[in-house]
Order: sequence, then C-alpha cells, then structure tokens
Amino acid sequence: MSRTVVVLGGGISGLAASYHLSQAPRPPKVVLVEGSKRLGGWIRSIRGPGGAIFELGPRGIRPAGVLGARTLLLFLLFLRICGEQISELGLDSEVLPVRGDHPAAQNRFLYVDGALHPLPSGLSLSLTLKVASLVMDSLCRGVFAGNSRELSIRSCFPSLFQAEQTHRSVILGLLLGAGKSPQPDSALIRQARAERWSQWSLRGGMETLPQTLDTYLTSRGVSILRGQPVCGLSLQAEGHWKVSLGDSSLEADHIISAIPASALSKLLPTEAAPLAQVLNNITAVSVAVVNLQYRGACLPVQGFGHLVPSSEDPGVLGIVYDSVAFPEQDGSSPGLRVTVMLGGSWLQTLEASGCVLSQELFQQQAQEAVATQLGLKEPPSHCLVHLHK
Repeated sequence: MSRTVVVLGGGISGLAASYHLSQAPRPPKVVLVEGSKRLGGWIRSIRGPGGAIFELGPRGIRPAGVLGARTLLLFLLFLRICGEQISELGLDSEVLPVRGDHPAAQNRFLYVDGALHPLPSGLSLSLTLKVASLVMDSLCRGVFAGNSRELSIRSCFPSLFQAEQTHRSVILGLLLGAGKSPQPDSALIRQARAERWSQWSLRGGMETLPQTLDTYLTSRGVSILRGQPVCGLSLQAEGHWKVSLGDSSLEADHIISAIPASALSKLLPTEAAPLAQVLNNITAVSVAVVNLQYRGACLPVQGFGHLVPSSEDPGVLGIVYDSVAFPEQDGSSPGLRVTVMLGGSWLQTLEASGCVLSQELFQQQAQEAVATQLGLKEPPSHCLVHLHK
C-alpha cells in the first residue's frame, strides 16, 4: 500500500521536497500544505509600470556546482514537460544569464567611509587578514541578514568548510579545490560553464520557477492545498501522524517540514517537547525589501551591487543594481531599478521596541540610503515595500 507524505510549506524548499518525492521509483502519495493562497514563499515577482519586473525576494540563481547545475537543468525539464518548446523558442526566451565578462559578474562593491570600493576578487594572506572582518561582516549581512559572529560556517558557507576539512586550511583549500563531484550534463550547462555564468534569472521573474513547479507537481499527482494553515501535529497510536487543518485533518505516514523552525515548534505534540524547545531556539530575522525605479537616472558605478558593513549603516544590508544585471526586465519604458535590503540590528531593535514597522518608514530609509550611497536624490518614479518576517 502506498505511503502518504505530507509536506509542510509551499516555499521553494517544500516544492523541491515534493518534486524529489515524486521522482522516487515508487513515489508515495504527496500532499503539499501551504498556509497562504500562493506558492513560492519569499520568491515573488511583481510586474510594474511598463512591464518592469520587481523581485520582492531572490532575483537570481547561481549555476555553480552540482546544485546549481541541477537547478538549471530541472527548470528546462519542467518547461518541456509543461509544453514550452525551449529548443524552438531559444535560450533567450526564458533564461537570462549573467555571463562572466559582464559588469554584474565582475564588479561588486563595499560602501565604506562614505564611498564605494571594489570588493577584492584576488586572494592573498595579507589582504585576507586586513579586510576579513569587514568583508565577512558585510557578506553575512548581505546574504543572510545575520551576524558573522553567530552564523555557522558549515551551514552558510559549505565550500569554505569543505576546503578547510579537506586541506586543513581555508586558503589552501580554495586554491587547490575541495575535489570535484559528478555533475549533471547538458548543452546548456556546458554553455553556462564555458561562458562562466555568475547567475541567471527568468524573463518573467523568479516566481516563474515555483509557478512551473506547481504545474509540474500537479501533473505528477501531487495534491497541493493552498490557504490551509496547519493548526497542530499529533502522533496516533497506530504510528500515523494526524495533521490538523482547522475544521479538517490529514493522515500521514511521514511529515516533511519546510516551514521556519519556530513555527514547527508550536505545532509539535507534547511528546516532542524537547525537540520543540530546540527548534524554538533557532532564531530568524526579518528583512525589508524596497524596490525603487528612477527615470533618467544613472549609477556612479556598474556592477551587481554593493554591501554595507554594520559599522557604516546598521540598517542597510546592501543595494542591488537590478538594471545592470537584468536590463531585459526594465520594461517598455526603461528606468533604473535598484533594490535596497534593510534589516540587521537596526530592524531587530525596532521590532523589540514595539515600533510600528510602516511602509513609509522603510521607503524613507531606503531612499535616504540610495541618495547618500548612489547619489540618486530625485524621488523614485515607482516604489514597492515588502517586509519578510
């Protein structure tokens, strides 16, 4: 008899888990439960005036390594299965690559002492010792909105961890490599390697990826429940799990959680109190994303964007120059698009003090950062504010 697996959370992790379950030689019955009305989690693309794309969450995928290659390959597979003739439409119809010779691939900056400085790409011991604290602080804030002194190297930077484990030295490990694993292969993956893609996005925005996964999973018989927040989990006498959904419930042999650890801790039964306590201690941070568009404006530099260390501005994590990496998403009336990431200790202090986290507050903070750090002092022609909690 086929087993039933319930996946909690319809973000990209829950969708990926459901996909891999559906690919098993004898796939179980899979039920994906999402509390909100939409799938994708933090991945959300909004089409603005003139068709411009504004990403409220992630805006690109790195193709490097085994996982990056698999993601690129799987997306093309999904499109083919869902009826899109990629071979006829051509690569440019959907995938937008940032090639290795592009300014967005070559140039990243740090905002230090009131000015933009190129982020060093070379590796030397003296340079590493001199700027490691500054760069790692900025990197951890920009990527994870976290404190570099509290994050796990093994979890956040697995390549650094593996390099040290393999060669007993991070620098030596990065120079020699941590060993190669077998990678998926296709003409597109070979092209991405040959052209040294730093990242890629999708013409219609990153939300195309979870939307395509939704279509694919449905075609594979996966049941997807939207707008069904889970109220509790309980283990039945016969060994099955009961998933309570308010006025209804599901029975499962296994549960896969793709929701925040603190949220899962509140759903577990009393028998799992020790686990619930551990999960509740895993903290998460909020991030405010402010998308801005400026008509007739120019950036002082060309690159992917810049990071801001906590010593420079505790509220601004970094600014992404969206129009540099993906000008194809500027729309029919092109305007300069940038995204300001806000968070860190500044936001944590505001949340702890009970301050009202209004859209006006975030927009003001973002516009001041763009005016100070990029010289864009005119009011934006379009603005979107979204708080990820």
